[in-house]
Order: sequence, then C-alpha cells, then structure tokens
Amino acid sequence: MSFVVGLTGGIGSGKSAAAERFAARGAAIVDADAIARELTAPGGAAIAPIRTAFGAALLTREGALDRAAMRHLAFSDPAARKRLEAILHPLIRAECEVRLSRLASAEYVILVVPLLVESGEFLARVDRVCVVDCPVELQIERVMARSGLAREEVEKIIAAQASREQRLAYADDVIDNARGWAELEAQVGQLHEKYLALARSRRKRETAFGMTSG
Repeated sequence: MSFVVGLTGGIGSGKSAAAERFAARGAAIVDADAIARELTAPGGAAIAPIRTAFGAALLTREGALDRAAMRHLAFSDPAARKRLEAILHPLIRAECEVRLSRLASAEYVILVVPLLVESGEFLARVDRVCVVDCPVELQIERVMARSGLAREEVEKIIAAQASREQRLAYADDVIDNARGWAELEAQVGQLHEKYLALARSRRKRETAFGMTSG
C-alpha cells in the first residue's frame, strides 16, 4: 500500500496549484474534486440519484449537474446540502479507494480532498496531512477573480468549510501559499523529498517485517 498524503485547504487556497507541482515531480495524484466533476458530468454515476432527489431543474440541458443552481440551493438550504453530500460523498470515497488501489506501487500518493478535515473517513485513510494555507481575505480575492462569484457567495462557501484554524490544527505539514509562485515551488520541492524519504522508510520497515515474520 502506498504512503498517502492528504492535501487539503480552503477554497482559493491553491490546492490545485500545489498538487500540480507535486505531480510535476512524479507524485501520483488522486483528486476528489476531479472525481466529483466526473460523477456529476452527463452520464455520471451521481446524476440519476441527483435527479431523483432534486428533480431535473438542477441539471443542465446536457444532463450534467447545474453547479451554479446547486450551489445557490445548497447554501440557502442546509438540508439540501446534506442530501447532496449524502449522494456524492460515498461515491467519491469509493472511487478514491479504487484509484488508490491502482496506485499501490507508487512511492507516494497525494490525495487531494477539500473537506479532508471535515471527513473522518478520509482522515483515517491518510498517513499524513498537508494543509495549503493562506489568509482568508486572499482566498476571497482569488475565488472572486477566477469564478466571478460575489463576495457574499464566497464568504458563504468559506463559512461552510472548516476554519483556517481547524485545518491547521490537523496539519503535519503546511504550505504557505500567500508568498508567490517561487515560494510555492520551493516548499513543494522540500516536501516532495520529505515524502519520498518517509515512504521509502516505511516500505523498508514493511519489507523487513515481512521477511522476519515469514
């Protein structure tokens, strides 16, 4: 089984940018957000139960989840958000496990999970937690710039996630993503070497245990 690093952070913190830099160094990546998009694309495994739970009004003409409409509903109706999570989260976890099992021979895997801290199942699955961190105001600015959402909408999303302090309390490692691209590169480079060393050390221990116990 591979050494698994859970990579998390609030919306706009730069999780995707950090994951891309790990991937560029050869790390295997399993991205829960990417899986969620696949599940809610036309023909995705989540579409039928979403249609049953919410009706066709929450789907686009192509048959995908209407993300803007669902976001509006989910953040105005907590019960609707819980119904959506009850559909999506088990499907996402199951697909993550499938992909992790396929990567059993990888030296280490970055498991990108936005709601890692909020999810006991994912926390129990990872060997280490890496938090991509930046000030909340910077999160808001980034999300508004990339998505065109109003400030109030971004603030609602942030309020629904674990707080910055809660995430940092779970962190084994922290990437400070408020200092620019070069700093992000440098921090990822250092952590990549650290994770390789940790993964190799564990693999040696497991091999030695297997040899002595056999």
